[in-house]
Amino acid sequence: MSAAAPLTEEIQARYEKIKREAEEGGYHLNPDQAFTMNLVRGLLVNEQRYGYPSCPCRISFGKREEDLDIICPCDYRDPDLDEFNACYCALYVSDAILKKELSVGSIPERRPPRSERKAVLAGTSGRLTDMALPFPVWRCRVCGYLCARDTPPLVCPVCKATKDRFERFI
Repeated sequence: MSAAAPLTEEIQARYEKIKREAEEGGYHLNPDQAFTMNLVRGLLVNEQRYGYPSCPCRISFGKREEDLDIICPCDYRDPDLDEFNACYCALYVSDAILKKELSVGSIPERRPPRSERKAVLAGTSGRLTDMALPFPVWRCRVCGYLCARDTPPLVCPVCKATKDRFERFI
């Protein structure tokens, strides 16, 4: 027996939660309310189906350890926002899109093929001393927040300092 489709009230409640958490972290949801609510519905459907809210625009393997990179907000959100002003599914958007200075365009998939992701998972013990870091580590000079990615975040999720307040740490 399959789970019932999410109710409008469930979708609205999850939307409000995601929107609040996004804005607290310096992010914005797509201003197209109908589009965004449909994505939230997809997140809820995937959560019912798999037990976690995987990106509704990507194929999930149904195994949490293989899908960690696409659990919303996914690992690719910030690089997509930096480069394309929106994440792959366009749930999260930049200030420019929010202010209607730009519109959402096509965003290429940056998720590596399954075979590459499995090789990375199999090849590390998880200890920092045992692995080469695939990304530089950035430190917020205001609060000390650390993140590992190609570029620092646009806004620190802890203290809301802007991108220029980050320094390369490792």
